[in-house]
Amino acid sequence: MSAATTPEELFAFLDRLGVAHATVEHVPVHTVAESRDLKAAMPGGHSKNLFLKDKRGRLFLVVAEAEARIDLKRLHGPLGATGRLSFGSADLLYERLGVRPGSVTPFGLINDRDATVAVILDAGLMAHDPVNFHPLHNGATTAVKPGDLIRFLEATGHPPRVMALPEPAGEDEEQPA
Repeated sequence: MSAATTPEELFAFLDRLGVAHATVEHVPVHTVAESRDLKAAMPGGHSKNLFLKDKRGRLFLVVAEAEARIDLKRLHGPLGATGRLSFGSADLLYERLGVRPGSVTPFGLINDRDATVAVILDAGLMAHDPVNFHPLHNGATTAVKPGDLIRFLEATGHPPRVMALPEPAGEDEEQPA
């Protein structure tokens, strides 16, 4: 992989696309739970981002509303994945998206120059305006309009699928943190 894109290069790319963006610097956060208080002061939808692979090694980035409950056991069906999904390794995450665990973001797709990662956007998240994501590191949050996120993804060769994600059938099913 070539060198990972910097946040400054990401912002310049967004500017070239005509995508308005606003970034708030904050202490680094690694999980949805850690970021709840920060997000309360930022309008719009906030996300959790799941970097997944199927049995054939196909890669998926699922961008969901932060508090969404997702049935990972059934998610492979709607995605058209082969077999159950597992989380991609930290090394694979860095190789494809140029980010580390705790900083997963759809903006990382700027680093997937071969477009090997399929992108799925949660319809619930996309109903918010703006939508907020880490700008390639977890010490800031960048807000963009939902349509501009789609324009960014298409410009990087990652036309997204927007869909409702399957929720767990029972209340007692475990969800990843």
